[in-house]
Amino acid sequence: MLIELRKGITLHPGTFTAVIAPERTILQALNSNRDLQRFLFLFVCGNYSRLLSGIDRTSSNFEVRRPFTADQLLAALNEAGHTIVFVEHDPELFDDAGRMFAPVASSLRELGREALVILYAPAMDRSFAALIRQADRIIELLPQDDVAGRYAPRTRSYRGGFPVPGEQKTLEVS
Repeated sequence: MLIELRKGITLHPGTFTAVIAPERTILQALNSNRDLQRFLFLFVCGNYSRLLSGIDRTSSNFEVRRPFTADQLLAALNEAGHTIVFVEHDPELFDDAGRMFAPVASSLRELGREALVILYAPAMDRSFAALIRQADRIIELLPQDDVAGRYAPRTRSYRGGFPVPGEQKTLEVS
């Protein structure tokens, strides 16, 4: 059982993976993999989920847990016996429970030894950063339309120690 996020980027069982990606990318990865219906799938989210209404839930093996506190999240993780555990990060769970970062992160890591554990967020925040410290892998996917504009290569050459944008050097053959 593998979940392919994008070509060449797959999530494997026996790992705790933190994923930062657009909602559309995650929904496509979950909905396009029909093998997921054969496995026990636990979807954990807080009071408000950006993904739950977009997931095809035709399988009887799909279970949803909605903790409203960090303590309830920890209990849900400790009780999980699923093959796939997908946690949609909700920073509001940790508003008054900063002490819970370490136990929840440890529980995600421990659960990841037996299952495929995914901690998902559409963007990085302080509580997500604290939880991913124990992750086996951290994957950040940019929207496909943003890749070219955000990381456009820049060419610079130096003349007299100062960068000159756009200048090109030619190598001469001797």
